[in-house]
Order: sequence, then structure tokens, then C-alpha cells
Amino acid sequence: MLKVAIIGASGYTGQELIRLMLRHPDAKITALTSRKFDGMKVSEVFPAFASEINLKFTSPSPDHICNLSDFIICALPHKVAMNIVPELMKRGKKVVDLSADFRFNNPEVYEKWYSSHTSPDLLKESVYGLPELHRDKIKKAKLIANPGCYPTSAILGLAPLLKNNLIDIKNIVVDSKSGVSGAGRTVATEYLFCEVNEGLNAYKIGEHRHTPEIEQELSLLAHKNVIISFTPHLIPVNRGILTTIYSNSLQDISTSELIGIYTDFYSKERFVRIHPEDSLPNISLVKGSNFCDIGMRFDPRTKRIVVISAIDNLVKGASGQAIQDMNIMYGFPEDSGIKNLPLFP
Repeated sequence: MLKVAIIGASGYTGQELIRLMLRHPDAKITALTSRKFDGMKVSEVFPAFASEINLKFTSPSPDHICNLSDFIICALPHKVAMNIVPELMKRGKKVVDLSADFRFNNPEVYEKWYSSHTSPDLLKESVYGLPELHRDKIKKAKLIANPGCYPTSAILGLAPLLKNNLIDIKNIVVDSKSGVSGAGRTVATEYLFCEVNEGLNAYKIGEHRHTPEIEQELSLLAHKNVIISFTPHLIPVNRGILTTIYSNSLQDISTSELIGIYTDFYSKERFVRIHPEDSLPNISLVKGSNFCDIGMRFDPRTKRIVVISAIDNLVKGASGQAIQDMNIMYGFPEDSGIKNLPLFP
């Protein structure tokens, strides 16, 4: 039984990690950390776990964590994770980090969009944890940089097009809409019920931090420098991301042909589902699951390919994907602990 510690376990991502890990047949949670709730029972912070787990939150001491665990999932904010992950790795632990601190191949890109990096040497060791594209590297890795939620939906939506050289890489528009849980479990005016309910707004147009992460992975797929126009939106739902991608096709192609290309590309992927021609993804159909649903249309009038992807931002966009990476690293069945079907309605 793999002993797992979760650092920063009192946020929405941490809560989701606990929920999923409690049903994992080959792993057991042995340590949970939270500075804010140090000493409190998990069930006091998350009443949903009453009678399911008896652990208390502790402070994030590397020595304490490493003594209790074999494997560590770090769910700390950006710029905080880089201060503790090196200490965990020095003690011989494998780590999946959910922050952006180890996602970039070039430290200069990270520093442009985030801040100075205190552990740039580890960027060479980290593997971008998108299993559908980097499974072989994930198997051998000691440090996994778990992808962001917006990037997961965008990259999976675009990968078959770029791999098959079907679109103009100079004109890609990514339009994403996310539930409020994507902002984290923090108290801020813009995320209060009255501020979010019955509204829909765009934010950080052309300057969202997930932009360079998406571009890095798309450029690797295309073997050319890819620059996208990315606009995120906040919608009044708890969870879910719906991403609509617009690109100019390099050839006339039917929707059915596109579906065939996507179906072949993801034929061996447990968690990618391709919609038939008479159906399109909906965030309500992936809620609570690790699935990424993808649908598409070719618009013959504009010669554009429109791809729509849907994920649960807390599962495939964060915690579920982290467990998927862990399963790959330790040779467990890839869907262990994350087999749960979507919640509907």
C-alpha cells in the first residue's frame, strides 16, 4: 500500500484529492497538511468526510511529511511550492506538484509570467504531467508538474490537429469558461455569490498565466513556435471548464473525417471521450469525473475547425490528473481511484 501525503490539503483541490484517494485500492493517505487548520480534524474542515477519515491536518514540515509517506502530492500555490518541493526530493521522495512552479522548460518564461524562480535546476528534471502526451516520461519521472486546468482542456482539444498538420498555427483562438472553484477556496469580493451569480465575464485577456503553458506544449506538438489568443471567462457554476477553440483549416475536411482523426488519436486513452457528430460536450456531463469530452465541427463557409472540450477543473484539471500521474509512476492501473462516473444531474 503506497503511503501518500498531501501538502496544502484544505483547498478545493486538496478536498478533491482526499475524496478520490479514499477510494484508491493501492494507496492510503497518511499525512495532510494545512497551516490554517493545523491540529483540526479533516471532518471538521470538510464535514462531507465524517466517518471516512480520522486524520488531523498538520503543519507542512518536510521531515514530518517524509517520515509518514512514500509519495507526495503538493497542492500549494504558485511561488510557494518551489520552496518545499526541493526539500522533499532531497529526501528521495517522488512528487506531483499542482502549482505552475515546475511546468516550464525555460525558467525565463516562468519569471516573465510569475516571479523569480528559486529552484530552476529542477525544471530539467520535471515532466509535464499530461498522460495522453507524456506517458512514457511520466513513468520514469520523480517530479511531475501537473498541468493547469485551462491548459488541459486546450491542449487535449488541439493536439490531434497539430499532430496532423491540419490548421494554421498562426491563427488559433482559445475561448474558455470556468466555474468559480477554479479561483480556489479563498475569500475575495469578486467571487462572492452576489458578484458571480447571473453574470458572465471575461478576464485577463491576453495576459493570463496559463497562456505560455499552453503555447509551450502546442509548440512541442507542432515542432514550431505556436502563439495563441487566449481569453478565460468566469461563469456562475461551481465547477467545470468548457473550452471552444477556433482555427483555420489548411484543407477542406468534413466533420466526420475530423471525428475519425480524433477517435484514432485518442483510441487508447481511458479518459478522453470523442462525441459523435450529433452531440457536443457539456460541463454537466463530466462533473466529478476525470473525463475530457471533445466534440468538433468543420465550418465550410469560413473554413474553420471549431473544437469544444469539457473537463471538471477540479478532477481532470487538477486532482484526478495528479492521481492518474501517480498511477502511471507506480504501475497501478491508470484509472485506479478515478473510475467514478460523472454526476448528473
